[in-house]
Amino acid sequence: MAQRDIRSLDVGMLRTFDALMRERSVSRAATRLFLSQPAVSASLNRLRDTFGDPLFTRTAHGVEPTARAQALAGQVERVLADLSAMLEPGEGFDPAASQRIFRISGGDYASHLLLPTLANELVACGSRVRIYWETSSFLTLTERLRKGDFDIAVLPRLQPPSDCESALLYEDRYVVAVRRGHPTMGYGATPGVTLEAFCASPHVFLGYGSSALDDLIDQVLARLGHTRNMSVAMTSFGQIVDLLAQTDHVAVMPLRVADRFRDLLAVHPLPFELQGYRSVVCWNRRSNSDAGVLWLKDALLRIGRIGRSESAATAG
Repeated sequence: MAQRDIRSLDVGMLRTFDALMRERSVSRAATRLFLSQPAVSASLNRLRDTFGDPLFTRTAHGVEPTARAQALAGQVERVLADLSAMLEPGEGFDPAASQRIFRISGGDYASHLLLPTLANELVACGSRVRIYWETSSFLTLTERLRKGDFDIAVLPRLQPPSDCESALLYEDRYVVAVRRGHPTMGYGATPGVTLEAFCASPHVFLGYGSSALDDLIDQVLARLGHTRNMSVAMTSFGQIVDLLAQTDHVAVMPLRVADRFRDLLAVHPLPFELQGYRSVVCWNRRSNSDAGVLWLKDALLRIGRIGRSESAATAG
């Protein structure tokens, strides 16, 4: 077999290969790389010519790697990691001189808290860094961090995760949130929310089958001899608030989230004891040697501290 010329291969082609291995879709790979679909398809055609193999075959749901692509995957990942490390300056990561793509997973409130300031700071320093923010299932986040699908995850945890690195972003307490003027919550003869009214009202909650919080609430209520009416599951706080504002549903959510929608929601203490809310920034342990990821982690924690200070000033 003739020796193939290394000059036919470039870093952009390797990044295309890596994105296709992770996403198994030309369109999702294009989104991941901030490229057009034709650009990704053209890069894939060059890869096929270089390696003399289809590498990825089309299916009804995207593309599947061939045996040759599976064999190359680990080598390509290592080459890209080595190139990334080689390009980092010795004194650390400089966002003003970088064109790196960072992938972050987090909820809509974390995005509201962190992303505007981060985006403004990158523009202010003339950075070409690109940010991809995705809302992902909490059940798969640590596995996706391990695989490299995300560089950073911002997620709620009752306890710090043990399978990745983490740092506390902020702590909060849980409250009962309802629409203003709710007929039974906080407007009866007894101020606040009774346990009976809490359990009888239809509940809207975040996620389905993946919430340690809801499991904990149900355990607490069971010890008190009660169950609640679980009515609607949603994927974001924004959706929950929209439903609360138009119905007599109730939700348990962090005070900071509810306070963001103070024009729409009334907030009451829980009618039982519950441990506090924690938002944590998580990253894979191998990223402890990645100056870019460590810069991003520190930037998010710093912005979160600013948000905590402003929240405390508002509460005061």
